[in-house]
Amino acid sequence: MSSNSHTSFTAITDQTPIMNALYNHTATLIFFFTTMNLITPITFTILLTFCYVSLAKKNTYIVHMASHRIPANFHNNHTHWFHSSLHSISESANMIYTYHNVIHGFSTKLSAQQAKSLKNLPGVLSVLPEMRYELHITRTPEFLGLEQNDNLLPQSSGEGDVIIGILDTGVWPESKSFDDTGMGPVPHTWKGACETGTNFTVFNCNRKLIGARFFASGYEATVGPIDESKENRSPRDDDGHGTHTSTTTGGSVVAGANLLGYAPGVARGMAPRARVAVYKVCWIGGCFSSDILAGMDKAIADNVNVLSLSLGGGSAEFYRDSVAIGAFAAMEKGIFVSCSAGNAGPASYTLSNVSPWITTVGAGTLDRDFPAYVSLGNGKNYSGVSLYRGPALSNTMLPIVYAGNASSSTSGGLCMPGSLIPDMVKGKIVLCDRGINSRVQKGSVVKEAGASGMVLTNTAANSEELVADAHLLPATLVGLKAGDQIRKYVTSDSNPTATILFEGTKLGIQSSPMVAAFSSRGPNTITPEILKPDILAPGVNILAGWSGSAGPTGLSEDTRRVEFNIISGTSMSCPHVSGLAALLKSAHPDWSPATVKSALMTTAYTTYKNGKMMEDLATGNPSTPFDHGAGHVDPVSALEPGLVYDITADDYLDFLCALNYTTTQIQLITKKKHHM
Repeated sequence: MSSNSHTSFTAITDQTPIMNALYNHTATLIFFFTTMNLITPITFTILLTFCYVSLAKKNTYIVHMASHRIPANFHNNHTHWFHSSLHSISESANMIYTYHNVIHGFSTKLSAQQAKSLKNLPGVLSVLPEMRYELHITRTPEFLGLEQNDNLLPQSSGEGDVIIGILDTGVWPESKSFDDTGMGPVPHTWKGACETGTNFTVFNCNRKLIGARFFASGYEATVGPIDESKENRSPRDDDGHGTHTSTTTGGSVVAGANLLGYAPGVARGMAPRARVAVYKVCWIGGCFSSDILAGMDKAIADNVNVLSLSLGGGSAEFYRDSVAIGAFAAMEKGIFVSCSAGNAGPASYTLSNVSPWITTVGAGTLDRDFPAYVSLGNGKNYSGVSLYRGPALSNTMLPIVYAGNASSSTSGGLCMPGSLIPDMVKGKIVLCDRGINSRVQKGSVVKEAGASGMVLTNTAANSEELVADAHLLPATLVGLKAGDQIRKYVTSDSNPTATILFEGTKLGIQSSPMVAAFSSRGPNTITPEILKPDILAPGVNILAGWSGSAGPTGLSEDTRRVEFNIISGTSMSCPHVSGLAALLKSAHPDWSPATVKSALMTTAYTTYKNGKMMEDLATGNPSTPFDHGAGHVDPVSALEPGLVYDITADDYLDFLCALNYTTTQIQLITKKKHHM
């Protein structure tokens, strides 16, 4: 019997009398069926074991307490009160975290019955099951006008006093984007720390990267101990996502940045003189709400000015949404909070992070592209995109085959792992359909099967959206229309051939920006009266810093190591707005989070310079406010917006009352008791 199984069996003795009675009743029934020869003794043992395990199964819960109802005998010691309340229903239960800023309460691991018992105790507002969140991933300063208008931006030490907190997968501190040359002392307002852990010490922080923490207790309570052979139990980033977002928002100026020779030039964050503090809350198995709340709790205590969260977990009522609750507490402290909208577009009602005190950011394209053309044996050429760098295909045309005709799988066209028949693809170019597994994994599957190259084609879900990848073999992604024509040729010609031509980096692509097809869309499912997303920012093919632990594809078989990577998602658009908010805070230190948000929204644009409406890449039609929100961000205009609208915490309270939330539900968000 494993140790985990033993825990499940012994935990049953820690249940309530109701659970013990339920177990005894069930066991009696099973025993009766055994004596009647209706089930065998072995089956009896299995069923009894299942009964034990089912009743003893524990999950993580976040417990919200009413601070004003603390009993007098605890002398205002909330932690002791939390501990006493928890042990009244389970002497063996431990608190995973205690929260002091985002909520009054704690997280712990309980059975369903224990959670129900805890909910009935005096002073307990709510016991909510933990949620699992996911990262929103799939030439920016020049495109936004920051480079040519740099003289308009604050040149004083003000920007250096602004601290941006990023909740993500951690940080690769050796990135050149964290160079602190020329930066002054750490702001005296900073209360944070640089935590030590696996392959991470206090010396990894400096005057640019001023703080780094990690939060794994919630993850480990659900998944088990961090496997340190696969990831570092420390702030160090093993994934790349956190380094990319943190360098996008506040990275220092780095000359000669590129990915495998693509997008060469100067890399800089949106607020290159701001300070960066990283809170690692995401691990290989995901991002758990107890860890996210703990990260936000610490960030508030550390005195950050901006919080950036490129993650989401769908939408829920605000009093059940951990990010919304944490963001409300941050807003009350004057902290601007921006979150990614999600990558579930172009379908409607797909947004995450929709509370009005959060700035919800959708993704748009840049005017930069990485063309890679497909040339067919019938003389026709089709444009695609790719970041492949390596040996080119031979000068001669190669045979091309549709994956669906070279597979034993009914979904063979998707190039899923193990689906291709090597003898039918060896030395050929394989045409694959986009969907289900990642684009780069399809290339790995094709390469492993012995093929020489890949043409990946969009389906209706992605239409004409082209997202470039640093494939492991010569490969390109083409749009839906081109893909249909290529597939028609490949499946009808008796001897189809093709090759792929890589053209490097091209600038000045029109029309741009366009709303990315993957960018999640409104309407807002919780409060349709509140327009979401709030704003659009660059999120397609974004160059920024990367982890030294991961290749540019993120695949385990990708042994390449790069200092910068190009990836796409609303995860990339969110830190753009976070960095721009830092710029606005440095220029206008007295602005509230709502004022900063207002300045960004009221100066956003929805038309191109030629007067035409911004387009939706998914349809080719003009985009709508449910796609782009107020429009695409224009930071230069936002510095002097002319007109701004402020909103206070009391205004948001009125909003919550208008939703007909109960007093308890409102208190879950505000932490205060309000009389309706």
